[in-house]
Amino acid sequence: MTELLEQRYYIKFCQKLGDSQVETIRKIQTTFGDDVMGITQIKEWCNRFKDGRTTVESEPRSGRPSTCRNDQVIAKVNAVVMRDRRVTIREIAEEVGISTFSAHSIVTEDLAMKRVAAKFVPKLLTAEQKQLRVEVSQDMLDSTNSDPDFMSPGCTGTTRKPNPNRHSGSISRHQDQRRPAKCAAVMLTIFFDSRGVVHHEYAPQVQTITKEYYRDVLRRLREAVRRKRPELWSTGNWHLHHNNAPAHSSNLIQTFFDEKLDSCGSTGSLLS
Repeated sequence: MTELLEQRYYIKFCQKLGDSQVETIRKIQTTFGDDVMGITQIKEWCNRFKDGRTTVESEPRSGRPSTCRNDQVIAKVNAVVMRDRRVTIREIAEEVGISTFSAHSIVTEDLAMKRVAAKFVPKLLTAEQKQLRVEVSQDMLDSTNSDPDFMSPGCTGTTRKPNPNRHSGSISRHQDQRRPAKCAAVMLTIFFDSRGVVHHEYAPQVQTITKEYYRDVLRRLREAVRRKRPELWSTGNWHLHHNNAPAHSSNLIQTFFDEKLDSCGSTGSLLS
């Protein structure tokens, strides 16, 4: 602002000397270099001084004073947020009667709050995926009702890792407040049947589920079945059910299955 006032004084001085606008512009640009005001502004101030203007100060701007960010409104916003810290900016604006821009400014600047993850939720399913799960579950239930031993020899497995970036909502908190606790993202592989857990293990911190790693997991699973389900191991009447993830359906795993199926008897059977 100070530099703008200096340039206006310079324009006024050139006008008093009788310099033309072209001469004034050239002198201003030479003197102030990259910080010079625009040519249009220089011409405008030349005309103002030519018409008798004496002050270099800007005219006071008219407009109503801001009523959206006074102490009373800020207190209302704070009360709304403290009552429900999952409330959205739009809901705050509607309840207090201010614009969303003002509500956002009050929350982030005046109250020094920001949004953080509140809790973790599993992946949301589409309507078709939900319906498919219902149909599959009903088929499994019907099979179990018709054959009480249907689920006995079956073993299913899954691998899960919490996603710390997925959350169902967020809350507002002050900068000096502690963040909500986050669970450690540890990958768990677990196999279970109708009687409980057969085998589980935690993957190393940087491990991904590759076909080689999954083959080693299956080897440890077979050993767990031998120890924990000796009656199934001795008859070979047990099955493995898993999904078609790339590591599960690879040629390496299929070859591993074929090798074990060739020696069913006392070693059990692995079926995908």
